Amino acid sequence: MVITKNIIIKGKHNKPILADLFYKKINKPKPIVIFAHGYKGFKDWGCWNLIAEQFALQDIFFVKFNFSHNGGTVDQPIDFPDLEAFGQNNYTKELDDLQSVIDWICIEESIKNQIDVKNITLIGHSRGGGIVTIKAAEEPRITRLITWAAVSNFSERSSTVGDLEKWEKEGVKYVLNGRTKQQMPHYYQFYEDFKDNETRLNIERSAIKIRIPHLIIHGTGDNAINVQEAKNLHAWSSNSELYLIENANHTFGASHPFQEINLPKTLQSVVNNSIVFVNK
Repeated sequence: MVITKNIIIKGKHNKPILADLFYKKINKPKPIVIFAHGYKGFKDWGCWNLIAEQFALQDIFFVKFNFSHNGGTVDQPIDFPDLEAFGQNNYTKELDDLQSVIDWICIEESIKNQIDVKNITLIGHSRGGGIVTIKAAEEPRITRLITWAAVSNFSERSSTVGDLEKWEKEGVKYVLNGRTKQQMPHYYQFYEDFKDNETRLNIERSAIKIRIPHLIIHGTGDNAINVQEAKNLHAWSSNSELYLIENANHTFGASHPFQEINLPKTLQSVVNNSIVFVNK
C-alpha cells in the first residue's frame, strides 16, 4: 500500500491544504473517496488513518485532508497550534478548500493511472457532512455521497448563533475545546460570511437537489448531533439510504488519541457499509 502524507495543495485563501493519499499501487483506475473532517477536527484525528487503510485495501483511492483554516499548520497538522487561522475559518472557506482538493485530484499527473475521475465519493463527518452535502449538490463530478453523524442545519450551530450584539461589539467569541482545554476563537466574520451566503449554505436546499446515491449513517446515541438530523437529511435527499446504529455516539466509539489496532465495533460497521456503498 502507498501512503503519502501531508501533500501541500494550494487553496484559494492563502493557507495550504494538507492532504494524505492511501491506495494500492496497481495500475488500475480506482474509485476515489475524499473525506472531510468535522468541527474542531483534523485529518489525523483518532483512527482516521486506520479507516483510510481499510478503504485502500478494498481497491479504493482514499484522500483525507485538513481544511486550510482548521487550526493546524504544515509543521504541526495535528491539533490547533494556529488559533488565529481557526478564528478566521468559515463555511465558504471549507467549501472552497474541498473544491481545491477535488480539482487537484482530477488533474494530478502522478496519480492519473490510479484513479477513476468518473467515480468520486465524498464522505463527511459531523460539520464535514454538511459541507460535502452542499458540495455534492454543486459539483457534477461527484457520483456518490456518504455522511457520518452529519449536521442538517448550519443556522442552528453554536459557531453561528449566540449573543450577536455582544459578538459583533467584541469581534470574537470563544468556544472551549474540552480535550485540549484551548479557548478557540470565532471572529464575527464567521457570522457575516454565513449571512452573506445563507442561501448557498442551506443544507436542506442542497439535499433536495441531490440525485446521486446518498448513504446517511448516524448513531442513535449521538449527543453532539441528534439523530433527527439524519432523519431530516433522509427525508430531503430522494435517493438516500438511512443506516442508524443503535446507541452509537458521535464518533461511533472512537476517541483521540486512538492507540488500538482494531476499530470499535460500531465504527467498523460504519466503514464496512460505506465500502460496500462505494463499490456498488
